[in-house]
Amino acid sequence: MKPKLLALELWGLGDLALASDFLRAAGEKYSVTLLAKPVAGELREKLWPEVEVVPFVAPWTAFQGKYRFWRWPRAEMRAVRDQLRRECFDIAVSARPDPRDHWTMWRTSARRRVGFARAGGGMLLTEALEPLPRFAHRYDRWRAAASALDLDLPERENLVRPTPPSVSGRVVLHSGAAQSVRVWPLDRCAEILKRIRAMGLVVDLLCDKDQAAEWNRIGEREAKSPTSISELLERLEGAAAFIGNDSGPGHLAAGLGTPTFTIFGPQLPESFAPAHPRAQWVEGEACPHKPCFDACRFAENHCLLGVDVERVWKRMEPFLNESRRAD
Repeated sequence: MKPKLLALELWGLGDLALASDFLRAAGEKYSVTLLAKPVAGELREKLWPEVEVVPFVAPWTAFQGKYRFWRWPRAEMRAVRDQLRRECFDIAVSARPDPRDHWTMWRTSARRRVGFARAGGGMLLTEALEPLPRFAHRYDRWRAAASALDLDLPERENLVRPTPPSVSGRVVLHSGAAQSVRVWPLDRCAEILKRIRAMGLVVDLLCDKDQAAEWNRIGEREAKSPTSISELLERLEGAAAFIGNDSGPGHLAAGLGTPTFTIFGPQLPESFAPAHPRAQWVEGEACPHKPCFDACRFAENHCLLGVDVERVWKRMEPFLNESRRAD
């Protein structure tokens, strides 16, 4: 019988996608359970079907009001704790240097608790991993955790991604993002869209629900807003290239084998670029507060608004030509 492993990834869609290589590798040696937001259940079938998912929305992952302790769902938290304790995990692991993860692992009573110590959380671990640079890539953190569990993950630049059977020349352009400070202006996206079509490429235009009316006003009546993760995955499959903001869909596309081009703003590519060997990007303008994790201190997010069309196109055109040749 395989040892029982609990992995924690309590944050967003992109974070879950970046944990995928670890989860698949761990499934070969361990019986893996993932504690994550409910969206992980939709990803499971496509990305890591051997992993069991325990859905949990940690209150400290809310964008606003995360420390209004009197509003925390204490009954649900106790129920999840009790469910995990009954599993009698041999190991619990987190790739985040986050004492809240360490506390959560300690509450499960897992015999071995592996993670990156920080702010006193190390006292709740049985094994503290060697510290990585502050802005180390999330994949590299999972790779270090994998090494501690005798799993072998390749370095990020040596990742081998499946080459999906693509619909010739089809490019997915996704104009949305979970947080507004990561959304490049739609008028600039529209100009990029025009230039991609001028190359003779077919564009599958995806957007957030609140962007659909604006695309319609521009005249793009084929813009689609996926209503589920399953629908999003279906639209991403088979594309020759993905273009989008620093958001979850790009990480999903990379995991499916599609080369990605990302327009960054407040985050750092060295920490959050999609894990694909042919991933490309444009970095946001310099700011003394970067990475600001979506809480901009200015009236406007200059880091992203300072990225103009010509700068993006200078990097994107060769990327698209390369993707077309590979297709």
